[in-house]
Amino acid sequence: MDTDKKPPQRTENASMPKSDTTSNTCLRCGTCCEKGGPCFHLEDRMLIEKGKIPSKYLYTLRRGEQAYDNVKGCLVPVASDIIKIKGQKNKWTCVFFDEKKKACSIYNDRPVECRALKCWDTDALEQIYGRNRLTRKDFISQVKGLWDLIEDHQARCDYEKIKNLIKDLDGRKKDGAQRKLLEIIRYDTEVRKLVVAQGGLDPAMLDFLFGRPLTKTLQNYGIKVRQEGKKTFIHLLLHPRQNGRI
Repeated sequence: MDTDKKPPQRTENASMPKSDTTSNTCLRCGTCCEKGGPCFHLEDRMLIEKGKIPSKYLYTLRRGEQAYDNVKGCLVPVASDIIKIKGQKNKWTCVFFDEKKKACSIYNDRPVECRALKCWDTDALEQIYGRNRLTRKDFISQVKGLWDLIEDHQARCDYEKIKNLIKDLDGRKKDGAQRKLLEIIRYDTEVRKLVVAQGGLDPAMLDFLFGRPLTKTLQNYGIKVRQEGKKTFIHLLLHPRQNGRI
């Protein structure tokens, strides 16, 4: 999560709320939906492929990315892609939740995690939570040019590589680590511009195709990225060993 905010997009287990009620029926209070969108599983594939849930409303937590695990109570690197529904602007609330009506706008086509969740008993959700998750490869691997670009991006913007560079920012290798990290950030920024300008892709698709921008996610590692015109600067907010995230 960000050091200042905790939006749903940055939380791996955001869809496991605990209710204060003793009721064993849904009260339509909206608490589940306000705590963030679900993760997607193989059972949900057709919802995306048939456009029931457009991919522009999705984003990807990439392999190795730090995400807050509500069960463990800390930031942990995810083991593989996790595809999730976006929140409403900077809020936790699922983009498909109608706050005025306290209702899901895609209720009949809601993902399997939403169907499994009962706030008074989360056992069913916890049993399926880590199983059969969808990944970007399930959808894009047949789109050769695009998939090649996504694989190249994953390799060049690998979070394990980034984590090791951040460790070196306060040592003798500082200058080299900073230069390499800036190169990675610039590549991440430019590849997004490229697919929009030359590929004609909807900018809303970028978080699904390439994950969230490093300019945002690096805050989880104690790094602030600042843009001044065409120049990019990075600031180490905390010593890597102090922030507990490296």
